[in-house]
Amino acid sequence: MKMKKYFKIVGSVFLLCLFISCSKKETVENTATTVGHSSIIFFPSLAINGEQLVILQPGETFTEEGATAILNGQPIDYTTTGTVDLTTPGIYVLNYEAKNEQGYSATDFRTVVVMGNDVAAHDYSGTYDRIVSGAPNGQTSTWTKIGTGVYTVVNPGGATGVTATAVNYTGDKIAIPLQTTSAGPFSSTNGVYYPAAVPPYYEWKIVNAGYGTALRTFVKK
Repeated sequence: MKMKKYFKIVGSVFLLCLFISCSKKETVENTATTVGHSSIIFFPSLAINGEQLVILQPGETFTEEGATAILNGQPIDYTTTGTVDLTTPGIYVLNYEAKNEQGYSATDFRTVVVMGNDVAAHDYSGTYDRIVSGAPNGQTSTWTKIGTGVYTVVNPGGATGVTATAVNYTGDKIAIPLQTTSAGPFSSTNGVYYPAAVPPYYEWKIVNAGYGTALRTFVKK
């Protein structure tokens, strides 16, 4: 008899504890920066103002239009690295970056080309065969002049599907200034045109994730 009363008492205490435990509800408090116990991270966004590729002919000036950086719907500060020397023909890249408190960043870039005064008479328009192991490999690249020292180049690396702007910015130096194409960020290095060769040809290295880093040679048809 006593044993039954004991079990009844223990059972009642257990049910009471279970009821109290189940009746407790955790309070979840949401704020502008948290959801319950989790923090909300807002990621920055950044976009340049104006053109991504700026080509300056001799005597033209450069106006920096800056960028717009946003975090959680509000403008924030950003940093700019790189400079432009208007006295020296060349290709200059300005990089913009905005960060949040956690260190996550958003970036963008602008390329400024300072043209020399020694390229006005040059015209590198035409179609070129890509040369591999001393012979054409079936790939071609076509240049169309659209301004003093400025060209639209179809298939600049030989492979089809990409069109880019190229420049002959001083002497026989040529380049694809850093720009966004259908293949993503795209540029070139080590670019030289050889107009006195028979037939004329040029060489450069393509800088893009989908291309190799070897020097590419193209001979005019």
